[in-house]
Amino acid sequence: LFRPLIPFRSQHFFLRRRRLFMSKTEFVNAEGLRIDGRRPHEVRNIRCRFGLLAEPDGSAYLEQGNTKVLAAVYGPRESTLRHEVLHDKALFTCEFNMTPFATGERKKRPKNDRRSVEIAQVVRQSMESVVMSHLFPRSQIDIVIQVLQADGGVQAVSINAASLAMADAGIPMRDLICACSAGYLEATPLTDLNYTEENGGGPRLTAAVLPTSGKVVTAHMEGKAAPEVFERVLSLAVDGARAVHTRVQKELTEHAVALANTRGLLTF
Repeated sequence: LFRPLIPFRSQHFFLRRRRLFMSKTEFVNAEGLRIDGRRPHEVRNIRCRFGLLAEPDGSAYLEQGNTKVLAAVYGPRESTLRHEVLHDKALFTCEFNMTPFATGERKKRPKNDRRSVEIAQVVRQSMESVVMSHLFPRSQIDIVIQVLQADGGVQAVSINAASLAMADAGIPMRDLICACSAGYLEATPLTDLNYTEENGGGPRLTAAVLPTSGKVVTAHMEGKAAPEVFERVLSLAVDGARAVHTRVQKELTEHAVALANTRGLLTF
C-alpha cells in the first residue's frame, strides 16, 4: 500500500511561519485605520447584560469586540477559609477559567496555569482596591471569571466584567473600576488591542483606573519600551478605560432603573 511521505514540521517551522505572517501584517493602513476598521485611539464596541445567573449574588456578561466574558460574584458571606479570615475586612478570592473553544487553538488549558493565576490575581487586587471591604469584616467575597471567547484584552475585559458583577450584587464600591489595554505597533500607539495586535511583537500594557479620580490602580506591562513610549501607552490606556466607563455606566444605569421599576421602587 503506497503512503505518501508527509514532511515533518517542527515547532521552529511554525514559529518562522508566524513571524513571517506578522511581518507582513499592516496594523495601521495609509488611511489611519486598523485591521478591524478602528482609529488608533478607539475602543471596541461594548455590550453588556446583568443578572443572567440565578445562583450568584451578582453576575454580568460583557462583550468587548469579539472578547466575551461572564463574571459571577458570591457574597459577602461567611468565610469558608477559616485560616485566612480577616477580622477587619472581607476576604477576596478569584477563579479564572477559559473555555477550550475560546481561542482558535482548540485546547483545554490547565486550571492553574501561569497565565490564569496571573489574571485571577490582578482581578482580585483590582476589586480589593475599590470595594468597601471594611463594611464586611470576617466575610468572604468570591469572584468567578469565565472567558467564552478571547480576541485580545482578556485581562482588561475580565476586570470590567467583575466590576459590573460587583455592582449587580449591590456591593458598595468607591468607584466603578474600569480597565483597558494599549500597545505600540509600527511607531503608533493603539488602544484596546485585539488578538492580532497583541501578538504583533510590540510592547503592551493593561491599566485599571478609577474613572472619577483618574487614579491608576493596577498597570501590567508586557515587553520593553522606552520611557516616552511607556508614558504614551499608559495615557492611551487610561483614556480607553474612561471611554469604557462611559459606555458601561450608561448600561448599568439603565439596568438599575429597570430593576427598580420592576420592584415598584420608582414612581413617576
